[in-house]
Amino acid sequence: MSVSLKVFLISLIAFILIYLLRGFGLVTFLPGGIILVLLLIVLSSGLIWGIKKIRRF
Repeated sequence: MSVSLKVFLISLIAFILIYLLRGFGLVTFLPGGIILVLLLIVLSSGLIWGIKKIRRF
C-alpha cells in the first residue's frame, strides 16, 4: 500500500464517520466548513492517488 492510498483511505473513513455522526445529531458542534474541508481533502488525495496509480514510471 502506498502512502497516498493510506492518506486517501484514512481521510475517506474520517469523512464518512464525521458526516454520519453529524447527521445523527451526535457531533453538531462542527461547522459545515470543516466538513467541506474534509471533503476537499478526500477528493484531492483520491485524485493524487489515481494519478500516481496510472503513471508508468
